[in-house]
Amino acid sequence: MSFKPQLKIPATYMRGGTSKGVFFNLSDLPEAAQQPGPARDALLLRVLGSPDPYGKQIDGMGNATSSTSKAVILSRSHQPGHDVDYLFGQVSIDKPLVDWSGNCGNQTAAVGAFAISNGLVDPARVPDNGICTVRIWQANIHKTIIAHVPIRDGQVQETGDFELDGVTFPAAEVKIEFIDPADGEGSLFPTGNRVDTLEVPGIGTLEATLINAGIPTVFVDAEAIGYQGTELQDEINNDPEALTRLEAIRAQGAIKMGLITDISEAASRGHTPKIAFVSAPKTYIASSGKVIEAEQLDLNVRALSMGKLHHAMMGTAAVAIATAAAIPGTLVNRAAGGGIRNQVIFGHPSGTLKVGAEAEQMGEQWQVTKAIMSRSARVLMEGWVRVPNPSESPTN
Repeated sequence: MSFKPQLKIPATYMRGGTSKGVFFNLSDLPEAAQQPGPARDALLLRVLGSPDPYGKQIDGMGNATSSTSKAVILSRSHQPGHDVDYLFGQVSIDKPLVDWSGNCGNQTAAVGAFAISNGLVDPARVPDNGICTVRIWQANIHKTIIAHVPIRDGQVQETGDFELDGVTFPAAEVKIEFIDPADGEGSLFPTGNRVDTLEVPGIGTLEATLINAGIPTVFVDAEAIGYQGTELQDEINNDPEALTRLEAIRAQGAIKMGLITDISEAASRGHTPKIAFVSAPKTYIASSGKVIEAEQLDLNVRALSMGKLHHAMMGTAAVAIATAAAIPGTLVNRAAGGGIRNQVIFGHPSGTLKVGAEAEQMGEQWQVTKAIMSRSARVLMEGWVRVPNPSESPTN
């Protein structure tokens, strides 16, 4: 029996915000994987090391968390007024599934840097020193994102003194603007309500804010589901019953938002919607051991990604938090003390994050024009990934 050599594909392993993933130039992928479909999904699953029943992704580039099981495909943009098309795939760890239903805000921070370094941005638009404004077309949700990438001596600046809770070492600050971040073509509030009622079998009736901003998100009150809003990962992720309850709430929210039509569909749409629980600001000890004082915060938020409590906060969920906080009457706005606000500082398991949103009321409808946050990014490794060709089997 003979075996084919592994594929050798140019790739870059990057940290973006509090996530990591494998970045590809679309033209470097095998021809069959340059188009959406089973060949692309099979390739990315194998690159990341999924599906892995052990849950470790030992035989791939994934690191066994939703924050580190990600793939990004970039190409020169076909959209007028944009530099780069950005497609994000959330790769399941234990299932043969790549979820293309939403964006990753953290990885967005690395898109501009990759695009500049790999020639996807017109060199005439890159200054020798200063800030390069990279116009990103987010292909999953058809939205514009602007990344302000620092440049030094004609190269992307990656080192710096900007600190981001959830990332151990400082780096260069990358400012990100999410333009008109309501997800997809739908309304900011898909039900038309700032607060809805969810009937969750086995749990009861819950108030929820269902919002499409950054990424579709289901917000519930922490105390209503038995939490304080100060929980860290182990308290939630080591409790299978808690995860089951939270997934049940998420699934009911997905139905109410019109993202799925039957509860059984939720399992194959793990990336969206997100579920988060909020509370008024409370003092707690972050996962790093740092004390986060209530006086520093506007509110506390805990969010789950792919069925587990996130170690910090997803960038897209931060957009949803800022947007909901800006609109009076939402559960997020209530937790932050009410009123009209254009930015919030919230506490998450790794520390704090400040994020802003510009929202306005147009008649009976609310619109958000922009959300802004700062992240950082850097290249961890570049070269090639090697992967058995998933389209071929051993031959005799």
